[in-house]
Amino acid sequence: MILPIYTLGQPVLRKVAEDIPLDYPNLQQLIADMFETCTACDGIGLAAPQIGKPIRVVVIDLDVISEHFPEYKGFRRAFINGHILEFDDTETETIEEGCLSLPGIHENVTRPTRIHVKYFDEELKEHDEWIDGYLARVIQHEFDHIEGKVFTDRISSFRKQMINKKMKALVSGSFNCHYKVKPANRK
Repeated sequence: MILPIYTLGQPVLRKVAEDIPLDYPNLQQLIADMFETCTACDGIGLAAPQIGKPIRVVVIDLDVISEHFPEYKGFRRAFINGHILEFDDTETETIEEGCLSLPGIHENVTRPTRIHVKYFDEELKEHDEWIDGYLARVIQHEFDHIEGKVFTDRISSFRKQMINKKMKALVSGSFNCHYKVKPANRK
């Protein structure tokens, strides 16, 4: 089932999400719905707060970019109760990011290129690993959502001023996008 995306201004996007029990009701269906929603919205990642659930569940589908990043061919994974344990700040990279919860806004964000994460996958197998490259960026972006943050929290005050009108339009619900959304206020 394709779910509506909660947009900037929705309180759930600013809550720190909670770990869930591994026997969380209908977890596999939730994950399937999140993947379906992500695909329908042309996204590569989706966190549960973006569909109104303050829980630590994230899905990432990098297969859609495998034409440019062949190493991600077939990459589709759920991250349950995910936490970033450590950032390796020895190398950073600045890349433009966008977000399904902030339609129409794209900004350059600097992030570490390597992170240490712990999570459970869809089969409830625990992982504790270092991840680098583009996947590390996507995980950081999606895990920001489960920490109550959005990517614009990571840009300069000057850039925030430059996009202030767009941000206010999102919060007020005065915008259009091609997928189903649940804005905080719709005029």
